[in-house]
Amino acid sequence: MKIDILTIFPDFFRGPLDYGIIRRAREAAIAAVQIHDLRAFAHDRHRTVDDRPFGGGEGMVLKPEPIFECIEGLKVTPREQRLAGRSGESVVLLSAQGTRFNQAEADKLAGLERLVLICGRYEGVDERVSEHLADRELSIGDYVLSGGELGAAVIVDAVTRLLPGALGNEASTGQESFSTRSPLQSSNGPSSTCSSRGLLDYPHYTRPADFRGLSVPEVLVSGNHEEIRHWRRRTALAKTLRNRPDLLAEVQLSGEDKEFLASTMGKNAFDEGTKS
Repeated sequence: MKIDILTIFPDFFRGPLDYGIIRRAREAAIAAVQIHDLRAFAHDRHRTVDDRPFGGGEGMVLKPEPIFECIEGLKVTPREQRLAGRSGESVVLLSAQGTRFNQAEADKLAGLERLVLICGRYEGVDERVSEHLADRELSIGDYVLSGGELGAAVIVDAVTRLLPGALGNEASTGQESFSTRSPLQSSNGPSSTCSSRGLLDYPHYTRPADFRGLSVPEVLVSGNHEEIRHWRRRTALAKTLRNRPDLLAEVQLSGEDKEFLASTMGKNAFDEGTKS
């Protein structure tokens, strides 16, 4: 996969791209990431990339010329073809006004051949970039950042780890919180771990089994894989109910799941919660 990032602070990405899964994916040629300095496409003496908005207002707005010129130099597939789904490419504007980025969106982006990320700055970006250049706007959350660089780093990380070969254990992406992927099966049958499948992840424990008097749940050292599956599913449900109950309305629940939740929160409260 090829990823292009447009920014006025290219040095920002020296850290996020040089560690962990992203670094390994780049070294293995699974992902190729290039940073493009928008100031290189500003041709006045001061390399100006921003200006005051028409109509007045506080702050500065990124100008359209450097962004358009940079994208045109990348020879990206025309926007009309991208919007029609006739291209394996996407141009994304990082914006507080964008659609909320989530795991399902990460899965879609991971299926592309090329992803171009435009990092907004200051009070925003000239609207012509959104209307005539980018094919979507994305936001990583309902808060305001100084620019799109942090958001771009988040998206690159979330997408890269979904690329085939990026992780040492491909099954792990199907078992994580918010995962929309089915868990892989081992040659010996289903894994003893359960897929979160939209729930928060179940608790994890490692050695020592007894740490300062705090013991690992007995079921995890019992060797009974069926009981482990049940325990992990119930604890994932309980954690989701406690921390993110809104997710339960979007998860496919079995009869056993519903019975467990009803017993945990009360029948009437469960019925009302799953309706919302």
